[in-house]
Amino acid sequence: MLPPQVSKPSPSGSSPSPQSKVEIINPDTTKDQKTFEHELQSLAAKAKSDTPLNWLRAQALIYARSATLLALLALASTLSQLALSPVYGSLPSARYHRHVLLSGMFVGWAGNLGLEAGLEKLGMKRMQCLLPLVIAYMPVVQHLLGGYSTLLGAAWGPVVTEVITFLPVVVLSVACCATWLDQADLGFVPLPGWVVDALPGIGAYAFFRGMEWLLGPALESVIGSGRFGGVVSSRVGMELVLSGVYAAVAPSSLLLWALPALLHTAFWNTHLPTSSALARVNGELAKEGFVVLDRRESVTGYVSVIDNLNEGYRVMRCDHSLLGGEWTKFIGVGPLKGNQVAEPVYAVFAMLEAVRLVEVERPVPDNEAKALVIGLGIGTTPATLVAHGINTTVVEIDPVVHDFAEKYFQLPPNHTAVIEDAVSYTSRLAADENGQRFDYIVHDVFTGGAEPIALFTLEFLQNLHKLLKPGGVIAINYAGDLALPPPRIVVRTIKTVFPSCRIFREHERNATEFAETGRDFTNMIMFCTKQADRAISFRPPTERDMLNSPSRQMFLYPRHEVGEGDLGEAEQGEGILRRNETEAIAKWHGMSAAGHWSIMRVVLPARVWELW
Repeated sequence: MLPPQVSKPSPSGSSPSPQSKVEIINPDTTKDQKTFEHELQSLAAKAKSDTPLNWLRAQALIYARSATLLALLALASTLSQLALSPVYGSLPSARYHRHVLLSGMFVGWAGNLGLEAGLEKLGMKRMQCLLPLVIAYMPVVQHLLGGYSTLLGAAWGPVVTEVITFLPVVVLSVACCATWLDQADLGFVPLPGWVVDALPGIGAYAFFRGMEWLLGPALESVIGSGRFGGVVSSRVGMELVLSGVYAAVAPSSLLLWALPALLHTAFWNTHLPTSSALARVNGELAKEGFVVLDRRESVTGYVSVIDNLNEGYRVMRCDHSLLGGEWTKFIGVGPLKGNQVAEPVYAVFAMLEAVRLVEVERPVPDNEAKALVIGLGIGTTPATLVAHGINTTVVEIDPVVHDFAEKYFQLPPNHTAVIEDAVSYTSRLAADENGQRFDYIVHDVFTGGAEPIALFTLEFLQNLHKLLKPGGVIAINYAGDLALPPPRIVVRTIKTVFPSCRIFREHERNATEFAETGRDFTNMIMFCTKQADRAISFRPPTERDMLNSPSRQMFLYPRHEVGEGDLGEAEQGEGILRRNETEAIAKWHGMSAAGHWSIMRVVLPARVWELW
């Protein structure tokens, strides 16, 4: 301690007077006083700032930042599945998506402090700054891993891709939210402490699910709409837009590292909907003997028209399935010159036309008949019905499918096109007592390796029953694995509505393959009427029925009938398919879609599917 300080002598140099006091100053006491005063000032400032308005602002900022990241995560969740569906199909892409999501949420919420500390050691003060980079590299990784899809398979391919691309987005987003929500003041909530502690996590997940439910369909409606331009409204384009939004939310100098990803996407990613990317696709596919004539992203998926130059046929693709195909090498050749209809590649489309061969009590001349076709594909069946002079209405949900069918396939313009969801259209028409009714209904819907479940429910089929005239005939195509329960459930539901039916499959079961794999994937067609007392029979086809078509001569008349025992024994709890009870069939569609995925990789080379 320093010695006491004596007061400075007066300017005159005289000694202090007896009345004056000697002032002793202790530096430690002065320091304590200053510290105390500083604390008082801090408390006063804090008391002044802790107004209800400032508290409300601070809390609102916490929730706003968390809500922003969770809403963006909901968009990333939808985009991740959409980007995988052209390579793996929509059902395989979604099969384990929820598992990846929940795992990432658990890791992010439980390990936010450890993750934050680890990043701080690396010199990164804000976790959210990594998010724009991760999103920017999503198209790169998806494109590169797509080339290994055959090796990975439909089961592991989507999982591996999402673990590398989507899982980091989940972990980082949830970890940031957990850190921010730890600062939320919930002392005013009149609930037990353990409930209050759980509220941020429960609330965050509920908010995310709500955003997924709200923003997911909205994003899907934008994809392929061209609303913001062809590139921006694509899957890859929206991933880049999402990366830009993340960059605006969490700007940092790390964004420079996104430049390589942007360059790869712009110049090497074949999934980008640009003319240069399409040229790169066709450069690769030329080695396989294929060429993509046109491609577009739309409401039901990625749609393209592909020519096989070596064998001379054309197909329309939607995501990881084919909507139909026709032989181009026979158009205008020899005796087929001038034919009204094309030669279908797949026999099932010729079989559907046998709806006209079903014997009814009072046959209707073609020029007086009306037909309703649900699901267009490339337009093989509608084109045939029109060629026979039948007034034909086609209900197709995807405008791009209809556009491509008219532009690249032989769908004639003299038909009535209804671009609408079939459920809404048939429900509205069936409710109108004076509405149009039909002599023939052809139900042919299929995409992504599975049938749209809503179009096989009891309620939908009951609407079709109302739309079918008393002496009319309906043909329903169902594609799936006949070794699984869904075909049994669908058949039982159809027979509940239409009492008289016969079922035929596209080809005979391959006994060897079935014994080895246990799979029996095929198209089956049910021909039904409303007349319970009249068995289904077919009249012999005439030359006019064949339309000078070799394919129809071979496949028009139904063969390979499916008996009651061919679908296997019903399992316990199997019933009929109702609108609000679709879980019984939905859980099996993943297995059926995986089998369909393998078949598609045989029908067309892997590179056709991988390059989009």
